Amino acid sequence: MDTSYLIIIFSLSVLISYVFDLLSSRYKTPSVILLLASGMLLRQVTNYFAFQLPYVDTILPTLGTLGLILIVLEGALELELTGDKLGMIRRAFWASLSSILVTSLLMAALFYVLMEASFFKCLVAAMPFAIISSAVAIPGSKNLNLASREFVVYESSLSDILGVMIFNFLVYNASGGILSILSFAKDTLIMVILSLICCFFLLYLISKINHHIKFLPIISVLFLVYAVSRIYQLSPLLLILVFGLFLNNTELFIRGRLDRIFKNDLFEKELDQFKNLTAEGAFIVRTFFFLLFGYASDVYTLIEPDALIVSFLLLLILYSVRTGILRLSLPGSINPVVFIAPRGLITILLYLSIPENLKLVGFRDGILMAVVLLTALVMMAGVISYKETEPL
Repeated sequence: MDTSYLIIIFSLSVLISYVFDLLSSRYKTPSVILLLASGMLLRQVTNYFAFQLPYVDTILPTLGTLGLILIVLEGALELELTGDKLGMIRRAFWASLSSILVTSLLMAALFYVLMEASFFKCLVAAMPFAIISSAVAIPGSKNLNLASREFVVYESSLSDILGVMIFNFLVYNASGGILSILSFAKDTLIMVILSLICCFFLLYLISKINHHIKFLPIISVLFLVYAVSRIYQLSPLLLILVFGLFLNNTELFIRGRLDRIFKNDLFEKELDQFKNLTAEGAFIVRTFFFLLFGYASDVYTLIEPDALIVSFLLLLILYSVRTGILRLSLPGSINPVVFIAPRGLITILLYLSIPENLKLVGFRDGILMAVVLLTALVMMAGVISYKETEPL
């Protein structure tokens, strides 16, 4: 394909996604639905002209990983660790952790009943569906009151982190046992220490680099450490979360003499620039990930009766568990937070990364797309019907 056509496609995709984002804010329609639909439509157009986009299956996992890093970083840069937020953080942590554990176990039990496979394989397959996607939940919560929006940001970001850690534990420690648990605890401790070291190093770079190109090298360092940590089967998203929290709450960690070493007079302005760069990078990656995923999906698998039945059963489990957990976790009304539990980038990425030896034979491909679309539609319905109430 001519380079000019590629540039036109790239530019139009970004502009269309931007319009979708504006429409999403105004009409409370999740942009992920519009992007996936656009990808499906593009597939029909290319099929009509007997042309297929190359390397889609190769590009998707890479885009998903980059998007996951930027989205978690974007969410972490919005979290404030102040005294009045501790109750909110505690509730969000237990809500996200208990939701992942209970939902994944019940979904695994459903797969175990429906398919001839070991319960462990069923649990691995269920785990991606038990994780809230912050890439979809955070933009979808823009029109809520401040307390509800903050809870969604904390809960979805923590769900991403905890879900990936548990998923990696299952995949890389399939043998189980006490040794696997000890190894997982050791690796997590190593990642926390490494994260703190990286935080001080990167904060020092931010304060000392005077070159007009400052933030891309820092983000590249994060990508590099993430990739190396993945190779050694650590929990690299923990680094991203810690760095974002560290950077947005430096007053808690950098005081006195350290403040003069690690910060400069322009720090707050530079932090705002870094947040903007991260948000726009996440927007670009998210745009092409969902477009390509919609393109790679077979629309006809969505209407298979078996896939639809299983998808609705998964949603029944998901929202039943969520309703019960939020009633125990939140002191006030759970509406519309109970509806904001979309599955998206993180679900797709983890599902695609399940090793061949752990995949469920006969699992319908349409289930993944159906759950992503249906949870986005439920979120849209909940947000549209929302009437502002008392804070959480």
